[in-house]
Amino acid sequence: MGLMTGKKGIILGVANDKSIAWGISKKLHEEGATLAFTYLNEVFEKRVRPLAESLGADLILRCDVSKDAEVEGAFLEVEQKWGHLDFLVHSIAYAGRDELRQPFVQTSREGFRVALDISAYSLIGVTKAALPLMKNGGSILTMTYLGSTRAMPNYNVMGVAKAALEATVRYLAAELGEKGIRVNAISAGPIRTLAATGISNFSEIFGIMENRSPMHRSVTTAEVGNSALYLLSDMASGVTGEVHFVDTGYNIAGL
Repeated sequence: MGLMTGKKGIILGVANDKSIAWGISKKLHEEGATLAFTYLNEVFEKRVRPLAESLGADLILRCDVSKDAEVEGAFLEVEQKWGHLDFLVHSIAYAGRDELRQPFVQTSREGFRVALDISAYSLIGVTKAALPLMKNGGSILTMTYLGSTRAMPNYNVMGVAKAALEATVRYLAAELGEKGIRVNAISAGPIRTLAATGISNFSEIFGIMENRSPMHRSVTTAEVGNSALYLLSDMASGVTGEVHFVDTGYNIAGL
């Protein structure tokens, strides 16, 4: 019997086998969870479907979180198949490549809107869709980064979006607590994922953070998965509205 035996949840944001969301998925599966997965479009379906099927998933759903109809449709399928939902993992963020490469002051109005919509508002959208399925409570988890509170090189509008995401976590946690639904975030250290490739000079930043963190190394998706397991399981039944750092201590470091 694992920590998640008998629990059903949906994972949004697996892009490939290097994704943080994939590290989380594997850990949840190991502990007995039944998983559903979403993908953005046909290109991502080719990557996500084989991974999802390797964990025995039979719910693999198209869901562009910028489209309300697709969000509603995906969760309707979950309701028809399962009838309820115990947890949700939101690991979705996006900003246009130009917005991450040009000076922050050059951020376009449309680029700002898109980044905030997909990276922050989407948590509200999927939570709203999940609520009717969490009749007996549940746990919601999202992914953030230190750039939400500190100005990180080349992170630009994504830092603003992550700050909005963390505020969203607090407001959702405050509102949904009485329904027995917990909402938390993990702030992971830099990991060589598909998303990270959009950050200019990522390798240089990665090396600096490894050198200056108390543990002098980066984190792995498996380590993030371990913390996600805790926050999504009943072991964290009294924890909500938190940003939990999994970054080998870099967030505490000064000079």
